[in-house]
Amino acid sequence: MAIENPKTSRYARILVKLSGEALMGQADYGIDPAMIKRIAMELEEINRLGVELAVVIGGGNIFRGAGLARAGMDRVTGDHMGMLATVMNALAMQDALESRGLHARVMSAIRINEVCEDYIRRRAIRHLEKGRVVICAAGTGNPFFTTDTAAALRAIEINADVLLKATKVDGVYSDDPLRNPAAKRYRRLTFDQVLAERLNVMDATAIVMCRDNRLPLQVFNLNNPGDLTRIVRGDDEVGTAVSCE
Repeated sequence: MAIENPKTSRYARILVKLSGEALMGQADYGIDPAMIKRIAMELEEINRLGVELAVVIGGGNIFRGAGLARAGMDRVTGDHMGMLATVMNALAMQDALESRGLHARVMSAIRINEVCEDYIRRRAIRHLEKGRVVICAAGTGNPFFTTDTAAALRAIEINADVLLKATKVDGVYSDDPLRNPAAKRYRRLTFDQVLAERLNVMDATAIVMCRDNRLPLQVFNLNNPGDLTRIVRGDDEVGTAVSCE
């Protein structure tokens, strides 16, 4: 597979956080084949730039542990079900990437050796160095931790240059833009601002981990085709950048 000059990218290694809901597309539940193909196409563009690419996927399109707990289920049981949902999403993404000729590996934080590898940091880095897309599943492997926190943790562990979080809106706003048309979009924020103003970016644990490890965060709209590639190529006008300064 021919790989373009990595100098066409701002970053050498990135981690992309996808929500499970992103895979639903226009559907009410599960995975929309058209949507996962479109995401795979954008990830392929990044891979062909020579960028080492890791992905963390949520499971909210199938099960969400916190939601199940609110309905009366034991929280640990619900979170374990959510972890399994992320494995299903990761396998679907692996299939979508491989159908486009990419090499991808699903690495799970819980042992499920019949369908994917265990997550081992050194092995994950080796896959990345060989040009394979690493898809991290099952969150951190522990209940009570979100996949946002898992994304921050994995990005730090693999020494990613940036964490790119896909959302349904084009950045971070002062209020919910779907309910408040006057909400202001931020171009740049600090992690301390996000925490102090309680902005709905990622959960507080993930934000603190990014801040303490000086890992830049970029929030963008996955529903805008091409925005992910534009960020990787260095377009500062896309989404909201969150950093220490």
